[in-house]
Amino acid sequence: MLSTLNISINHFDGRIPSSISDMKELSSLDLSYNNLLGEIPDHLANSCINLQYLVLSNNSLEGHIFSAANFNLKYLLRLQLDGNHFIGKIPECLSNSSNLVGLYLGDNLLSGRIPSWLGNMSELVDLIMPNNHLQGPIPPEFCQLQNLEVLNLAENNISGNLPSCFNPPQIQQVHISRNKLQGQLKDAFFNSSSLMTLDLGYNRFNGRIPNWIGQLSSLSYLILTHNNLEGEVPHLLCHLEQLRLIDLSRNNLSGKIPPCLDMTALHGDYNVAFNTTSSSIAIVPGASPTSKEDIVEFTTKNISYSYRGRILTYMSGVDLSCNKLTGEIPHQIGNLTRIHTLNLSYNNLTGSIPSTFSNMEQIESLDLSHNNFIGKIPPQIIELYHLAVFSVAYNNLSGKTPERIAQFGTFEESSYQGNPLLCGLPLPKCCDANCSPALAPKASTDIEEDSNFMDMDMDIFYISFTASYIVVVLAIAIILYVNPYWRRTWFYLVETWMTSCYYFIIDHLPKGFRH
Repeated sequence: MLSTLNISINHFDGRIPSSISDMKELSSLDLSYNNLLGEIPDHLANSCINLQYLVLSNNSLEGHIFSAANFNLKYLLRLQLDGNHFIGKIPECLSNSSNLVGLYLGDNLLSGRIPSWLGNMSELVDLIMPNNHLQGPIPPEFCQLQNLEVLNLAENNISGNLPSCFNPPQIQQVHISRNKLQGQLKDAFFNSSSLMTLDLGYNRFNGRIPNWIGQLSSLSYLILTHNNLEGEVPHLLCHLEQLRLIDLSRNNLSGKIPPCLDMTALHGDYNVAFNTTSSSIAIVPGASPTSKEDIVEFTTKNISYSYRGRILTYMSGVDLSCNKLTGEIPHQIGNLTRIHTLNLSYNNLTGSIPSTFSNMEQIESLDLSHNNFIGKIPPQIIELYHLAVFSVAYNNLSGKTPERIAQFGTFEESSYQGNPLLCGLPLPKCCDANCSPALAPKASTDIEEDSNFMDMDMDIFYISFTASYIVVVLAIAIILYVNPYWRRTWFYLVETWMTSCYYFIIDHLPKGFRH
């Protein structure tokens, strides 16, 4: 008897056939990544009683998930319905599947409260329900989920406080961003030493960043952006040797930047820092590995990206922008040799830009704008050969802009504007007083020269294009003359093309006339 049926990643459409219900011994059914329509048939949930893995993700299924009267999947271990158009509440009949290990309901149109009976699913490892319309608080019964490894409730309308008793010892990923959660973090997650990703961004959390953050020895990605957190950036972050992505932007944080951040994975060898997440994606029969894949949203180069999978493991950065930080930038920050993006903009930072920044050899985006920096821009900064976005705008910098070589020749005036004492290209202010008067006449001369060059360039273009065309045609003719094999192939292709065109016209042109 057939026990496993996997016809995923095809182009099947229509409804799920009723004949599947005749497969009584079926334990694993994967119909994901097709174009299936309609509702989940009642006979599937009623007759296939031995199903353990049911994967229907990424189709166009709709309606309510299951009918309580016809649900008989008590041996179900993994239910994967993400990426469809299901509506309504999460059905209580799922509580009969007491051995459920993975529940994937993300990217649907589900509504209502998160059911408290989910807290009784003691075997639950993955609870993934992002991008729905779920509301209400996180049930305190969730504190009973001691085997939970992945919790993703992002992009819903969840409100209330985070239960302080929620400390799953095996938890690895927590994504609760873009909700309406509030209050202080208190003691949630304080005992979760396996936690690698903590994403609580775009909520309404307040108070200080708790001290237990320093006990999360496996933490790699910390996203707390767009909240109302206050106090200092905790020095305990420096204890997190695996930390490589920190986003504390758009809060009310104050105080100084901890100089010890160079103790994290932002400084060091990739092979050491990036091996820890390789075991975070468990492949289970009948399951798509992407459903458990870690995804983190982070802003770099002024654009917000979603990093996932292996790409995420190569991303590193610090975003402390839009806070109330004061003091100087610690020179130790320049030791973050593996960092890709550093954003300290919109703070109250003072002092000079450390010359050690030239050590950040992998950095691609550096934003120090809207602060109170003084002094000169370190000339060594031109050694940052990977830099694509750079801004020191709106500070009190003085002296000459960096030499316009390599990538620094691409940065425009907006990268330096708002510094009255700064001079040199691309700013209009010249550092040499003798060069100012010559700017206007030179511009006029340049226009005339550009016009002459345009006329000359067009003539050269036409001549070179014609010559190239003749050379190519002659080369083809010579090859066909010398090589009989290529000559026969060429004539065959021409004949095939002409025949195809002929039949295309015969088949389609009369139809056009009839319309």
